[in-house]
Amino acid sequence: MEPVLVGCYNELKVSRKVDFGFYLDNGEEGILLPKRFAPSTLKIGDTIRVFVYHDSDNRLIATTQVANASVGEIALLKAVAITRQGAFLDWGLMKDLFVPTSKQLGGMREGGMYLVKLYLDEMTGRVAATEKIEQLLSNEVLTVKELDVVDLVVYRKSELGYVMIVNNKHTAILHSNEIFKELNIGDKLTGFVKTIKPENKLDVVLGKPGFGRVEDEQEKILRLLHENDGYLPYHDKSDPEEIYNFFGMSKKSFKMTTGTLYKQRKIEFTQTGIKLLES
Repeated sequence: MEPVLVGCYNELKVSRKVDFGFYLDNGEEGILLPKRFAPSTLKIGDTIRVFVYHDSDNRLIATTQVANASVGEIALLKAVAITRQGAFLDWGLMKDLFVPTSKQLGGMREGGMYLVKLYLDEMTGRVAATEKIEQLLSNEVLTVKELDVVDLVVYRKSELGYVMIVNNKHTAILHSNEIFKELNIGDKLTGFVKTIKPENKLDVVLGKPGFGRVEDEQEKILRLLHENDGYLPYHDKSDPEEIYNFFGMSKKSFKMTTGTLYKQRKIEFTQTGIKLLES
């Protein structure tokens, strides 16, 4: 069987039941899924998706709770306790996530929000986190190409817009003229690689690339028209911010999408907006 990944989600089979829960098969003595985290219908032989990590007694434990991040991922988490050895962050599980003092940038404070990357400590095998993300990101060898759909995390503001973390591995620029919504550090978004520049510098855009993106937005506009009695008071002279606030898309995408719908004879343009044509 495949090895169990600590600090990640695993699909494991129930091997036996005890008074205090279920043991899941890991090829050894089993991993406990406590009774309070087990579905009432769970039985021996079932396969269940669980998150595996170490409990306070350094034993592997399984849970159906949802972790805010897995090993290798970057997330914005809240510090809930500070000690001499380090800080503890809330990551959605019973046991808090440890950030050693040596892995902090300027000292964490209780209640603060911090962008960290999760890793497995080589000495203990436990999940820990580091605030020193920069050294873990590199564009030297890219694992993406132009138009690839990617996971993005807002890293920091820059003169050009925002520096984004791509697939927890690379950095990219999301330019100011491509931003049509409020962004906050740590926000997780989906986008795509728009351009790869010299020295592997990446530009990214939010949303999906090409025709797939238009197709999604066509469906959205048609749905909104149906929900509003076949008429919407938006057109090519509307304010870009108003368009984004209502449709969740840029004015450029709105014009391109409505143009496509017009050619397909699904809508018509009026002096004050767009109107759904009866099929």
